[in-house]
Amino acid sequence: MQLGLLIAVVFLNSVALTGSGGSGKALKGKRQRRISTEMSQGCAKGCELCSEFNGCLKCSPKLFILLERNDIRQIGICLPSCPLGYFDVRNPDMNKCIKCKIENCEDCFSRNFCTKCKEGLFLHKGRCYAACPEGSFAANGTIECSGPAQCEMSEWGPWGPCAKRKKQCGFRRGNERRSRKILQAPAGDGSLCPATTELRRCTVQRTQCPEGQKKRKEDQGRRDHTNEEMNRKEARDSRSGGKGRRGQLRGTPLPVTSAP
Repeated sequence: MQLGLLIAVVFLNSVALTGSGGSGKALKGKRQRRISTEMSQGCAKGCELCSEFNGCLKCSPKLFILLERNDIRQIGICLPSCPLGYFDVRNPDMNKCIKCKIENCEDCFSRNFCTKCKEGLFLHKGRCYAACPEGSFAANGTIECSGPAQCEMSEWGPWGPCAKRKKQCGFRRGNERRSRKILQAPAGDGSLCPATTELRRCTVQRTQCPEGQKKRKEDQGRRDHTNEEMNRKEARDSRSGGKGRRGQLRGTPLPVTSAP
């Protein structure tokens, strides 16, 4: 009798445990279905994942997500490009629009470079100023500061031939030059403008200069002529020396001896 009661108690406990586990799984499944429905239904065009409380959470690959503050919430929206006052950041996971935080900047290219200042301010090297910094001025009546001087230059001309000391032969390493013109200079002072000539090193196959060859031939000719003159002079001197000795021998009186 006691054995039968024990078996009955164990059986009832196992049934209760099985029922409670099933109900727990059912509650979890309902919660997951509710979250899934909330995240997928009612998403705006271009949004792949959204929430009723925070708007879009993930945009399509080609779009940018912008977070707009609404009281204590941030609502995400998807845009084809970032609006004024934001710059875009592309990521493999999701593209974002980041708000410009440069002081007095109305639109920016990146976190540290402004492209448009608020009205009445001047833009200089990605920052906004009440007046152009020293050494620069507003170019052509705009609100962008340029400096140190506003010059209008022509395009660079082609590179000239490789030369050294104004010669194009007789060397292996030289320089080639190109130039440009000053089309407009501030106050007519061209010294404030950038350089008008530019040099760079060049290497060519060494060639002999024609004038060098001619000069060497002339020098050789002069040396040959000088040698011939010297040879002729020596020959004349040797001939004249021989005649003088022979004449001297002929004109020398012989000693006379008297007979005893």
